[in-house]
Amino acid sequence: MSIVIDGKLHLDLSGRDGNAFALLAIANRFATRMGLEDEEKSKIIGEMQSSDYNNLVEVFDKYFGEHVELLG
Repeated sequence: MSIVIDGKLHLDLSGRDGNAFALLAIANRFATRMGLEDEEKSKIIGEMQSSDYNNLVEVFDKYFGEHVELLG
């Protein structure tokens, strides 16, 4: 489950929002809201997909950790 607390999205990685496809979709939405160009969004998504799930989570946190708290 995901909830917003004090303007920060809290994602439970052990729930449905923690699967790789959900994280990729959330990353894409955040990148769009942040005004990133398509090229930059593609770079982030590509970096997320470049390895395993742990890498995906680390890259997600690297780019969006200021806005999202990952739980679980």
